[in-house]
Amino acid sequence: MNVSIKNNISKRDFLRLSGRFGLSSVMIAGATGSAFSLPGLAAAAESTYERRFGKEPRHTLRFGAAGFSANSEKTLVTGGLHFARDLEERTDGEIRIEYIGQNQMCGELSCAEKAQQGIVDVFTASTQNSAGAAPYFNVLDYAYMFPSRAAQYYFLYHPDSQKIFRDPIREKHGLQFLFSHCELRGLMMGKAWAKDKPVVTSLSELAGTKNRVTGTQLGRIAMSLLDLNPVPVAWEETLDGLKQGLIDGAETWASAAAYANMAPVLGQAIDLRLFCGTEATSMNADVFDRLSGELQDAVMESAYQTQIYVQNAQETALLNMVGASNPQLPGTTFAKNNVPFVELSADVLAEAEQRAAPDHNPEPWEQWRERLNKWSGGQDTYTEIHRIAREISPDILPENVEPRRWWRSA
Repeated sequence: MNVSIKNNISKRDFLRLSGRFGLSSVMIAGATGSAFSLPGLAAAAESTYERRFGKEPRHTLRFGAAGFSANSEKTLVTGGLHFARDLEERTDGEIRIEYIGQNQMCGELSCAEKAQQGIVDVFTASTQNSAGAAPYFNVLDYAYMFPSRAAQYYFLYHPDSQKIFRDPIREKHGLQFLFSHCELRGLMMGKAWAKDKPVVTSLSELAGTKNRVTGTQLGRIAMSLLDLNPVPVAWEETLDGLKQGLIDGAETWASAAAYANMAPVLGQAIDLRLFCGTEATSMNADVFDRLSGELQDAVMESAYQTQIYVQNAQETALLNMVGASNPQLPGTTFAKNNVPFVELSADVLAEAEQRAAPDHNPEPWEQWRERLNKWSGGQDTYTEIHRIAREISPDILPENVEPRRWWRSA
């Protein structure tokens, strides 16, 4: 288990601090972005502990954060620890959050279900992996519905995201959607693609490969339409599958591959932009409803502030930590492991969209589209989200998308 906040904090020292101040206090203290020595982390953890336990909370929320930790937040910014700290401070300790990551409370495929069962109150996992327990999450995964990360953030801030996405998730699956990181999914190809294959420039070079897919049903449709042979593999087993050559590649996004230590076994990171990669945080809706109106307002405001934080911090991490750029900055995860970040041409991406997107190839999507439309209360989910995603200029950078309080906007 990787528990260190920084490489100079040993596992033994981390566990000693956790035994003294509690795991959540050490995690929250370590997520400030500072480079801690052991004495520095100890002082920050003590200060955090004193603040958090200065009064008895009205509510203690269990936060199952899948495989995430203070370390992973520097590469794949989910915002969970930021949210915990912000909400505790905003409510002056009326809400206390016990943050439990590193798959100790739940994993990518189980967090949503455990939230629905009341085992955890808040959780972070990708909407794609959560789709097994909450199938309406599939609504984000129509192929090429989002042209950019900016369009994804724009949608999450958009007031219409409430009725098209958030309300049905709540009504059908009992989950209060809060905030999410945004990337678009590509293919992380194994080492064989470094040894004897040139950098991919066409879809035909990927045709027939066998690739890991998440729990999303719509993602499997998209991959099948591009002849990418989707194979369901649990996230926790994907690294071993790549190492052993059981799969040619993995459908995921760049920062996920970097945080999960996949880079040493990758040959190419191909920016296919096929459908959403959204590592999202949601809350059990019944738990939310039991809060007072004032505390519900605080939860939403903390979610909003965390969404802004994630939007900016994740874009910085992609450039400075992951190496999802051309040219790559030296010292990034991909650069250190000689993993090229492959940006396909506009023509190749247009070809993929023509083959896979519902507005160009509707028949394979009809059954799921009808189901999702019915669950949404009769809305044309694909058409509406597609429309919103194109209200924003294609030239806008993700970090420049204007934040909006989606639940208040008219």
